Amino acid sequence: MTLTSAQAAKLLKKLNEQLDAIIEKENISCSFRAAMGEDPESVRPVYDFESTQKEINKIEGEIRRLKHALNAFNVSHEIPGFGMTVDEMLVYLPQLSREKTKLASMRSKLPKTRVEDLHSKNVNFVDYTYLNYSVEDAEKAYEAVSEELSKAQLALDNFNNSATFEF
Repeated sequence: MTLTSAQAAKLLKKLNEQLDAIIEKENISCSFRAAMGEDPESVRPVYDFESTQKEINKIEGEIRRLKHALNAFNVSHEIPGFGMTVDEMLVYLPQLSREKTKLASMRSKLPKTRVEDLHSKNVNFVDYTYLNYSVEDAEKAYEAVSEELSKAQLALDNFNNSATFEF
């Protein structure tokens, strides 16, 4: 079967949902309660231990094989225009996001800010916090990181929806 990464992600989600449903049914039906004097056979839920375990093992095996194929694809295929493999890109994107968040905070600060010290009894002096960087530089860096993040996300999205691998 030939899949894109996006299709593989959807298939993995479907397999995990199937697995969760089987496990939930197992949790509900693998034991039961009966009141004293009640015939346990009349309230016994349908449950086949052996077939349930086989079904769980089958789906878990399929999930392992699919994840392995996807991981092998991710470490061996490069994102066009970025010079890095998919797995590197999956590390790079959160790094860019963290940098963008940090720079967003830095660009929004004032060069000089009065410090309000609620614990100080001495009101005869005023403290200030001064930035040790240029707000304009932080703004430029923020714009550059935002642009890079957008380009990287689009490149990965395009790649995930077009490049295929065998499963």
